[in-house]
Amino acid sequence: MKIPKIADLILYEDENLFVVNKPAFISTLDERGEGSEINMLRLAKAYSDDAQICHRLDKETSGALIIAKNPEAYRLVSMQFERRQVKKVYHAVIEGTHVFEDLLVDLPILNTGKGTVSISRQEGKRAETWFQSLKYFKHYTLVECRPVTGRMHQIRIHLATQRASIAGDEMYKGKPVFLSQLKRKYHLGKDQEELPIMKRFALHAYEVTFKVSEEKEVTIHAPYPKDFETLVKLLDKFDS
Repeated sequence: MKIPKIADLILYEDENLFVVNKPAFISTLDERGEGSEINMLRLAKAYSDDAQICHRLDKETSGALIIAKNPEAYRLVSMQFERRQVKKVYHAVIEGTHVFEDLLVDLPILNTGKGTVSISRQEGKRAETWFQSLKYFKHYTLVECRPVTGRMHQIRIHLATQRASIAGDEMYKGKPVFLSQLKRKYHLGKDQEELPIMKRFALHAYEVTFKVSEEKEVTIHAPYPKDFETLVKLLDKFDS
């Protein structure tokens, strides 16, 4: 995988912080046992010495990621996350046609360790996500997800509870999307193996709204990466 230049990913920058459009397949921070693997924190520190990442995105999730350049900016943004004042909007492609009109999923999440979570009304921590359908296809739906809390895998498991797993999210029962499922008369060459349209689950951190200073609030919008855009275009063409 080609290592991106952080300067090419920047969506917003001022003297205290910057927001990047994080590529998929790059961890936010050092993962255990991944000593030499590149991650967003290392890329950010190469760009700005005191860089600190203000929140996490799953390795496979692309989109808007806030990075502070100094401890004051980090504190300012962290406090907003703690007080749930940061507005986050994600887009996901889910399996099935689902009419979500400001649906609130309010199910507690328990971190079970080993990188997975489950719903647990007894031991789970409070977790809330709002869902709104944006576009309907025959077999899929493009949805907007607005998490209020920031639990691990929150959007992914909350959608799975609605029998609306994210396309390609095998951990939560989502299946990859193949062009042969969508396109009639799709032919593969004799010895070719078909690859999914997206090699990851279809989740993108589309927008983030927060205060960059006591007086100024910004909304930063992260365009779809190529794989997500291709999936939506192909669904539009062959599944609508």
